[in-house]
Amino acid sequence: MRVVIVDDAEAAACRAAQEIAALVRQKPDAVLGLATGGTPVRCYRELIRLHQHDGLDFAAVRSFNLDEYLGLPADHPQSYRRFMQENLFDHLNIPCEQTHVPDGMASDIDAFCQQYEQQIQAAGGIDLQLLGIGSDGHIAFNEPGSSLASRTRLKSLAAETVRDNARFFGSEADVPKLAITMGVGTIMESKQCLLLATGANKATAVREAIEGAVTARVTASALQMHPHTIAVLDAPAAAQLEFADYYREAERLNESVRNTPAH
Repeated sequence: MRVVIVDDAEAAACRAAQEIAALVRQKPDAVLGLATGGTPVRCYRELIRLHQHDGLDFAAVRSFNLDEYLGLPADHPQSYRRFMQENLFDHLNIPCEQTHVPDGMASDIDAFCQQYEQQIQAAGGIDLQLLGIGSDGHIAFNEPGSSLASRTRLKSLAAETVRDNARFFGSEADVPKLAITMGVGTIMESKQCLLLATGANKATAVREAIEGAVTARVTASALQMHPHTIAVLDAPAAAQLEFADYYREAERLNESVRNTPAH
């Protein structure tokens, strides 16, 4: 896992956006896996800026979101479809039919989950999957104890996740307790994973995910086994990493090699 530590959340968001933008420029029809929550909002703002001011073209891009609350229609104020429209899609030139978010109102959940997996495969797989991390170390809604081989499915939310998300709903009682989520196994099939984490409240989860044991108790730890994962962290999120100085030095050396002109 490549670990990039920057000073603050804004710098982390810009770095993550640069990784996504580089892929889109290299492969205009890239398939992006996208995330919701507070962490990626700054990253999405930077992608919007790159589109509107630098001409970054999303016309051929296809996207698949990680998850959606069960029982929330697409136009619900707290649905992840609504979140993506307001925070990204409405500001880009990506056709709506090329964006995919799990259907929280699906009548046959098992059939929908199987179809979602098939749609990802039909698109050629996800080129880059953007991920946040929960305070308990989960990715998507793969709560502690989730199988590291899991596929898209219905998942019950842990109490800690409900508490963390209550700020978006007003109270814990209003937070849905079930969600449709990509599985860890689905995420691990992405060609590249980009973990974005900011804030001191994520420091313990980041430490366990990056330097702890690979375990279903911390589903983000599975990313240690992925051949192409980059973790972009601000300094507070990286504060508990034992090898933080090594990561900084390794990235400095890597950048020096990349920036050295070929002879």
